[in-house]
Amino acid sequence: MEVLRTENIRKIYQTPSGEVRALDGVSVSVEEGEFVAVIGSSGSGKTTLLHMLGGLDVPTEGEVIVRGKRLSGMKRDERTVFRRRNIGFVFQNYNLIPVLSVRENITLPLKLDGLGLDFPFLDRITDTLKLRDKLDCLPEMLSGGQQQRAAIARALAVKPAVILADEPSGSLDSRTGLEVIGLLKASAAAFHQTIVVVTHNEEIAQMADRMIRIEDGKVR
Repeated sequence: MEVLRTENIRKIYQTPSGEVRALDGVSVSVEEGEFVAVIGSSGSGKTTLLHMLGGLDVPTEGEVIVRGKRLSGMKRDERTVFRRRNIGFVFQNYNLIPVLSVRENITLPLKLDGLGLDFPFLDRITDTLKLRDKLDCLPEMLSGGQQQRAAIARALAVKPAVILADEPSGSLDSRTGLEVIGLLKASAAAFHQTIVVVTHNEEIAQMADRMIRIEDGKVR
């Protein structure tokens, strides 16, 4: 079953030196349960595509469809709520709130949405990601790999259909980066979720079920 689709999307920026086409007619489809790597050189448009898929930005032209819903038909507030309930994000710089414990960081999206805490599910996540003994720690007390695992746990906690990860291993050493991607893949498989990872790392891309290559704003 298809969970994500873009239809001929373009993202055009106007700059003093002229028009920049960050995306130029991109059409992609991702099936439920797939682990897809989006690869390409710096500035190729892969992160822009991820932002479109997640509703963090809107295309200049074309359509983004998530779980059968056209994002263009939503108002900004509606898109925010839809994104929070259906999509989990993992970023390179973790985006953990420094004054909150790991436990509080993981459960914050649930509380923002007024959702009850599924404690058995949260226990499974933190056990899978080896965070059970770190839940009361502040982010600054964790290693980079542990902080990234906390960010993954936060993304998984709301049981999203889709996890979008932007260079999730970019701030980590090679071994830890591969470990984090492996944990992300294993976690998503265990909890029946779809993953789209943006990476420039070919070794990480080889772990995916499928690769989508973006260059100069086009799928190659």
